[in-house]
Amino acid sequence: MNNTSDANKVLAGEVALVTGSARGIGRATVEALAAAGAAVAVNDLGDMTQADAFAGELKAAGARAITVQADISDPGQVTAMVQKVEEGLGQVSILVNNAGITRDSLVMRMSEADFDAVIATHLRGSFLCSKAVARGMMKARGGSIINLASVVGRRGNAGQANYAAAKAGIIGLTKSLARELGPRGVRVNAVAPGYVQTAMTEGLDESIKEKILAATPLGRLATPDEIASVILFLASPASSYITGATIPVDGGMGI
Repeated sequence: MNNTSDANKVLAGEVALVTGSARGIGRATVEALAAAGAAVAVNDLGDMTQADAFAGELKAAGARAITVQADISDPGQVTAMVQKVEEGLGQVSILVNNAGITRDSLVMRMSEADFDAVIATHLRGSFLCSKAVARGMMKARGGSIINLASVVGRRGNAGQANYAAAKAGIIGLTKSLARELGPRGVRVNAVAPGYVQTAMTEGLDESIKEKILAATPLGRLATPDEIASVILFLASPASSYITGATIPVDGGMGI
């Protein structure tokens, strides 16, 4: 993480919770928000070694940072997570619903368990985390919730019916929350990435990667930083009149 001058601390005084943020897009997002002056909570599930090491790096660079372990599909754990963030850093004013999993398979072969697991993490998790911070944001008459959708949620994808359904649901959730929370000054938006250079895409067969690149006008995968920069924009005052939007960051794949 690079130190940033005080002039660029547009999020000074803000508290950000980013789910699934020990690696990939989540990690890049935390770095961007912290560089802009926000106190940050790094969430992960399971072994927290990587998350704790990341938080240590952030603190060494001058940021206020904590780690919070939670399964975001579990309402009790979500409530406890938000409470820990509030006790350690203060009222959550920025929530990034980033955590996600894949369980890819054609519909005829997809188990109910794999369908449910993807919906639970992406859609139920985004709902639970948003609900957990909404009251405080409404009381403060301000805040920003950014949900991670996907180009797949906008156009579908063979072998990812569960993932596409979850991401399409997130777009609908975003619009509904924007209407509900907007009168209290809370903005809710979504970012819809295309394919990104993360551990989730590293395991794809070369033939699949070639098809992805052929379908992407810019001809390459995104970097996590390119997604994080749009999330930072939506979290910042620069987007103060944007709510209910889903911004594609997909290299033109969704055209």
